Amino acid sequence: MEVTTAERYASGGELGELPAPNLVKAFYASVEKLGDDAAIRTEDDSYSISWNELRERVHRIAGGLAKLGVSKGDTVALLLNNRPEFIPCDLAAVSLGGIPFSIYQTSSPEQIQYVVSDAGSKVAIVESMFLEQFDTARENLPALERVIVVDGEGGDHTLAEIEEMDPGFDPAPMVDELTPDDMLTLIYTSGTTGPPKGVQLTHRNLMGLVGGVDEILDLPERDAKVISWLPAAHIAERGAHYYLPVIKGVGVTICPDPRKIGESLAAVRPTWFFAVPRVWEKMKSGLEAKLGSLPDEQREPTLKAMEAAKQKVRLEQAGEEVPKELVAAVAHADEQVFANLRKAMGLDELVACNVGAAPTPVEVLEFFHAIGVPVGELWGMSETCGVATCNPPSKVKLGTVGPPVPGVEIRLAEDGEVMVKASSVMPGYRNLPEKSAETFDEEGWLLTGDIGELDEEGYLKIVDRKKELIINAAGKNMSPANIESHLKSASPLIGQAAAIGDQRPYNVALIVLDPDYAPVWAKGTGLEGKSVEELAGEEATQQAVQDAIDEANSKMARVEQIKKFKILPADWQPGGDELTPTMKLKRRPISEKYSAEIQALYAA
Repeated sequence: MEVTTAERYASGGELGELPAPNLVKAFYASVEKLGDDAAIRTEDDSYSISWNELRERVHRIAGGLAKLGVSKGDTVALLLNNRPEFIPCDLAAVSLGGIPFSIYQTSSPEQIQYVVSDAGSKVAIVESMFLEQFDTARENLPALERVIVVDGEGGDHTLAEIEEMDPGFDPAPMVDELTPDDMLTLIYTSGTTGPPKGVQLTHRNLMGLVGGVDEILDLPERDAKVISWLPAAHIAERGAHYYLPVIKGVGVTICPDPRKIGESLAAVRPTWFFAVPRVWEKMKSGLEAKLGSLPDEQREPTLKAMEAAKQKVRLEQAGEEVPKELVAAVAHADEQVFANLRKAMGLDELVACNVGAAPTPVEVLEFFHAIGVPVGELWGMSETCGVATCNPPSKVKLGTVGPPVPGVEIRLAEDGEVMVKASSVMPGYRNLPEKSAETFDEEGWLLTGDIGELDEEGYLKIVDRKKELIINAAGKNMSPANIESHLKSASPLIGQAAAIGDQRPYNVALIVLDPDYAPVWAKGTGLEGKSVEELAGEEATQQAVQDAIDEANSKMARVEQIKKFKILPADWQPGGDELTPTMKLKRRPISEKYSAEIQALYAA
């Protein structure tokens, strides 16, 4: 891949031919290539379906949906956990020219009602555990005619009934009519500052994205594996664990419980693994705790090896020569220690691994590079079909989100806002023509709302969201995400941190303890048995967090430093009041919910 760069511009170069004119034809090509190979499976192989069998099931479901009146341009709502039925149901709707979209599992009836109404869906496919809130939403959805339940009874039809309505159905005529510019899906943004917007994505958007990303990742032609475990409503899950696998012929293993992704990694040993920063942070904390509990004779040489490996990574990242003795020492450590760690975690067969959706502390990236897991940040939005820049596995630059992928152009506005042009950029938002117009400039560049910097090789660094920058009382601009990254890196005891300081004389922070690490820490400090909520008020906890903040402050400019903090007796859950489903901070709701605590931190 070649990247063209200028001071405020970078291009990933020309994109090759689209893999196919639409998703279904790309899927058919994978079926012809892989036939009886496993396409979708569960970890224990209690469910396993080949590519040939997947095509047959897609056609059966499509036949039933057609009987219910689903045709080109109709939206179909899906509310499912990670389960084997998702891909065939989604593909079945697409094969009819339909526009399937997913709803977050954490959605309230009001949120379900909003997105289904906005999409104008007549048909929904739902898992039984969500049927109660869906039925409540349905009371205000007069246009919703049919609800299909994938597992068990309820709704208007079961999925088994749908599959028997027209079992010999062939959607070939509809598939042939699908053009690259026909609508493929809607991705409803998680709504950190208001109601979610329906990002409209076309088959061309998707094909352009997959073509560009595939050039960077270079996955093997056969036997590649991924794990489906993120919310299907998020573009990261759709792109990494559905669209790319279907187009490139990658086997998908289902992890039904995202809290057990560590176990799934060890069982599946994926070829490509993508996770949000918090997952990598937790894996790092878990490994550090495990290494710290080794007997002295093992712990000391292991920690020494880790420091040597980190030093090697730092020298390589700085473009400096690595002394031969350091290379040899790290190679020995890799053979004796790090290779075993990778194998134990299930990260030993990776061709590529990435992190995105939120900023990742450099210390976390450095840690994994040291043990031979070259995690690379990538960046994109629902509006860019998920990915616009990506660190190539062979040349990761820590602290950047990589150069533009092939087919993508990046330009920086005068104020540093990142602008994007690409075949993967959405045509607009559903039912929001004015908002769509505001999102593009007069030359057709997508205004992302992110502030960035480009280096001489075209690698992009994201500074922060334009609307989230802290501008203090003295007019100094600061990145809250950067401050929070330093705080979380300073101690695994800090699970979440929210930096506050806009229009204020100094910065403060709201701190939430890590619910997994806090009990481990408590055991070693004589506080064993106390709940995380109880630990928040303990003097020892206050001191431990103060020590971490002091360390974080030492790495920041004086104006960025945290002067006061409050440990909240709470656990912020994805999809809750404070975090989006992909664990981004909901800054405005946080400020409103904890206004009393924030005011107390600024009181004399």
